Amino acid sequence: MSLAQAQCEACHADAPKVSDDELAELIREIPDWNIEVRDDHMELERVYLFKNFRHALAFTNEVGAIAEEVGHHPALLTEWGKVTVTWWSHEMRGLHRNDFIMAARTDVLAASAEGRK
Repeated sequence: MSLAQAQCEACHADAPKVSDDELAELIREIPDWNIEVRDDHMELERVYLFKNFRHALAFTNEVGAIAEEVGHHPALLTEWGKVTVTWWSHEMRGLHRNDFIMAARTDVLAASAEGRK
């Protein structure tokens, strides 16, 4: 089963963050994502490029829809021709397996998104 097909699990503030070994394994499945450290915690981030604002906004809304389905929400920055998606588990202030699952699902959406550059 691919990471994008895996199920998200309920996450809470004391849920375990991914270990260094898990992190190394999971990031290989989403090679276009970067690990950023902000405010003393890790986040997954990727920038997607589009031909115009309309396509970028449509993609933002698609990401929002999959986030709502599982109750796990990214930070989304929508600009002309560009969407920056950042996943992390807010309650636990770090990365959980769910973040990698949702990053993989975001890549699946992007693969068929209209207006990608």
